[in-house]
Amino acid sequence: MNFDFSDDQRTIKDTARELLASRAPLAKVREAAEAGRADDALWRELGELGWPGIAVGEEHGGQGLGVLELAVLAEELGFALAPVPLLGSALAALAIERAGSDAQREHWLPGLAAGDLTGGFGPAGLVADGPGADVLVVLDASGGAAVVEGGAEPLDAIDPTRRYGRVDGAGGEPLEGDVAGALDRAAAVIAAEVVGVSQRALEMTLAYVKERKQFGVPVGSFQAVQHRCAQMLLHTEGARSTTYFAAWAADAAPDRLAEGADMARAAAIEAGREVTAGAIQMHGGIGFTWEADVHWYFKRAQLDAGLLGSGAAARIALARRVAAQRSVAA
Repeated sequence: MNFDFSDDQRTIKDTARELLASRAPLAKVREAAEAGRADDALWRELGELGWPGIAVGEEHGGQGLGVLELAVLAEELGFALAPVPLLGSALAALAIERAGSDAQREHWLPGLAAGDLTGGFGPAGLVADGPGADVLVVLDASGGAAVVEGGAEPLDAIDPTRRYGRVDGAGGEPLEGDVAGALDRAAAVIAAEVVGVSQRALEMTLAYVKERKQFGVPVGSFQAVQHRCAQMLLHTEGARSTTYFAAWAADAAPDRLAEGADMARAAAIEAGREVTAGAIQMHGGIGFTWEADVHWYFKRAQLDAGLLGSGAAARIALARRVAAQRSVAA
C-alpha cells in the first residue's frame, strides 16, 4: 500500500510551496496583519489558478478534485500563513456542496469556486474570514449549520493574520443535507492547516537553536532542547498522519470519515498548541516580542483550535465509536 501523495498531489504541494514562498513571505504577512487586511492581489492570483474551487465539482465551476487535495493546499497555506480568505471560502463551498440544497449550490458555488465571491466558516462567535465575505456558513451548538448572506461583524482576535467575525442571533437558510459529513470534512482541512503551522514553527525553531549560542556552543546541543524539539516533531507528525487519514477517508472511505475526523481534531488541537508554544519557548526571550515572527504561528494555532472545537470531546466521541464497534463485533 502506498501512503505517499500521488504525482498530481505532489505537484499541487510543490507548486503551492514555491508560489507562496515568493508571494507571501513573512514580511508581507506582517504587513497585511498590521494593516488588518487580506492580500487582494494574491487572492486574485489564487482565483485564477483555481485554488478556491479545487474541491468543488466541475458542474459548479470547480476543479472536481477531493478533500485530500484541498488539505494539501491548506497545509501549505498554514505553513506560509498566507493572508487570503481561502480557508473560509473553501470550507463554505465544501459545506454548501455537501449539505446544501440544489438552489444553494447553484447560487453560491460558481462564485466561490472562481474566487469571485468569498466565504466565511465557523461557529457564530468565531467565523473565519467572515468580515466582508459574501456568504457565511455558520455552525450552531447542536451540530447544525446555516447559510447566511453577507459578512460578519469584525472580531478583534489575537490572530491578525486572518480576519475573524461574529454573527449575532439566529437566521439564514439551514443546511439540510449531510451536515455531519460536511463538518468532518471541514475538520480535516482545518487540521491540515494546523499541520502546516506546526511544521513551519518547528523548522523555524530548529534553525534558531542551531544558530543561537550559550557558553560558546549552539543551544541545540543541549539535551533538554533536543528533547523538546523531538516532542514537537512527534506532535507534528502525529497530527499529519491523522489529518491525512481523515482527508483520505473523506474521498475514499466515507464510513471511516467520522473516526478519522475525531482523530484529526484531537491530534491537531494538541499539536498546534504544544508545537507553537514550544517554538516560542525555544526562541527564549525574543520569542515573545512583536518583532519576532514565531508568535504569528502560536496565534493561528489557538484560533484554529477554536474552529476545531474540543479535543476532549473528540477523544470521547472516538472512544465511544470504538467501543460500539467492539460491541458489535463481540
